[in-house]
Amino acid sequence: MTTQEILKRITLDLDQIIAYLEGEVGKMRTGRADPSLVLDLKVNCFGQEFTIKQLAIVSTSGAREIVIQPWDVSYIEAILAALGTSSLGSSMLAEKNLIRVSLPFLTEESRKNFLKMLSEKMEEQRVAIRKARDKTWKEIQEHEREGMIREDDKFRAKDELDKLVKKYNERIEELGERKKKEVMA
Repeated sequence: MTTQEILKRITLDLDQIIAYLEGEVGKMRTGRADPSLVLDLKVNCFGQEFTIKQLAIVSTSGAREIVIQPWDVSYIEAILAALGTSSLGSSMLAEKNLIRVSLPFLTEESRKNFLKMLSEKMEEQRVAIRKARDKTWKEIQEHEREGMIREDDKFRAKDELDKLVKKYNERIEELGERKKKEVMA
């Protein structure tokens, strides 16, 4: 296996780390309503567990209201129960064939909590990147010891690996800064 193949493989791993962080950050509540806040919420319906996105159409209606329109009105009670146990801190209104979820304004304390959660999630992904880097560097060193690559290639690959890690850490920072601006707006 060449160093380029090894670096290509870690790039895929790093892309997955960023995609995971984007998903997690997208679920975090800011001052605006966003369907992603409830899409993956687990609903116990007819003895099985579903996500809201499997049971309904979710959209926003205004800056602080999420509208959930179930495929079948029989899902409304189960969805309301799931929303009641969630950490959204919202008020819900069930109408004839839909649910309106009104999100409260964020307090200064809740904004600080969200920023703390964001920092924790960012650090978790930085650690995942470091682990991937260490694993890849060990693999490159092993290939050099076994004579599969030259020493020059090993150090060139290390430089490329460091550049990749720096690039992905910068992406984490950019993502975090964007979300911080949303939370504080």
